[in-house]
Amino acid sequence: MTERKCILTGDRADPDLLVRLAVGPGGEVLPDIRAKAPGRGAWIGVTRGALEQAMARGKLKGALSRAFKTGDLAIPDTLPELIEAGLRKALLDRLGLEARASMLVTGSEKIGVACRKGQVKLLLHAADAAADGSRKLDQALRVGQEAEGSDLAGFVLPVDRDALSVAMGRDNVVHIAVTDSRAALRLRGVIGRLESYLGCVTGAPVHGEQDSAGAPGGQ
Repeated sequence: MTERKCILTGDRADPDLLVRLAVGPGGEVLPDIRAKAPGRGAWIGVTRGALEQAMARGKLKGALSRAFKTGDLAIPDTLPELIEAGLRKALLDRLGLEARASMLVTGSEKIGVACRKGQVKLLLHAADAAADGSRKLDQALRVGQEAEGSDLAGFVLPVDRDALSVAMGRDNVVHIAVTDSRAALRLRGVIGRLESYLGCVTGAPVHGEQDSAGAPGGQ
């Protein structure tokens, strides 16, 4: 897809970095996280805080009226929450898909072995993971990436272990190791979009990216 323009800022970006809004049959504006709803859509690329401000000031309604060429729109007060929930679901769905495709490793012992062997492309920790367990795996990751003494570490997801366990259909998922480069890039994409919306972008580093820079990130 070509770049899309955020209706609130006027900035253009890849659709994968934006959130599409669509209008339902009753005129209600709802998030279209997968950008597959039929009809005209409008795109936003702002943080949740900025969206809430735009709603409070009437800026969002005006921008949507121009985009959809009608003022007969119903914008739910819960739109910011709906978008966040949709982005979280997209992340958990992607984790579930990668787990079923055997692209992920769980269990601290197995992850530690894979890290030390340099097989881990992306290391993820649940938001409520114990600091000691994460620290040990981060050290194993640095050993495998020949980066001892650096601040290289796994990425802390904005979701807890219960959500991860449900998404992956496994018990007590606290840490996740991604061993496939393409899977790591796909996950980094959905993580980045959620982070951007939450306004806490830190970037989930994909290890060995140079080996897969030209690889397609098929869905």
